Amino acid sequence: MKIAIIGAAGRAGSRIQAELLRRGHSVTAIVRDPAKVAAAPGLTVKAGDANDAKTLAPLLAGHDAVVSAVMFLMGDADRLIGAVKQSGVPRYLVVGGAGSLEVAPGVRLIDTPEFPDLYKAEATKGAEFLDRLKAEPDLNWTFLSPSAEFVLGERTGKFRLGDDALLVDGSGRSWISYEDFAVALVDEIETPKHERKRFTVGY
Repeated sequence: MKIAIIGAAGRAGSRIQAELLRRGHSVTAIVRDPAKVAAAPGLTVKAGDANDAKTLAPLLAGHDAVVSAVMFLMGDADRLIGAVKQSGVPRYLVVGGAGSLEVAPGVRLIDTPEFPDLYKAEATKGAEFLDRLKAEPDLNWTFLSPSAEFVLGERTGKFRLGDDALLVDGSGRSWISYEDFAVALVDEIETPKHERKRFTVGY
């Protein structure tokens, strides 16, 4: 498959790129500074701005799916979604956030007293992005939320999937590595099970 990644130089984007290439897909990495992405077989690097729908859409056209790995505070939902729709690409997958996941029925992680103030602005934007996707009548989107801790780690291929509830392991920790998050996202690209839905991944 041909997959475009917006924000391929970041922690999540670079792992998703590596996982896609590992499985033999053709990847177009769209980044502000192409010099930040090392050359690799099957990889094409393009300079692009996530907030410029007019120039972004042509870079996306012709792909089987688009992955957005842009921080929510650095991207505009309307412009990103608009570029994807304009490009005609049939599938849009978003690297989401954990803040909008529920810790109890109707209670989001971001609304709990323990949620760090440092991450509230980004988490709020992520929740708004998800709401914006849910309001889309036609776009085939998927929003993958990581667990509360999104960390550098290993690719184990062993994890659990969930829907709207925060996943917690046996010790009470909610976490996932960037590497295993990438595995879950690429699995979803190859075998769609959460079209027009949000899901989550954790240990």
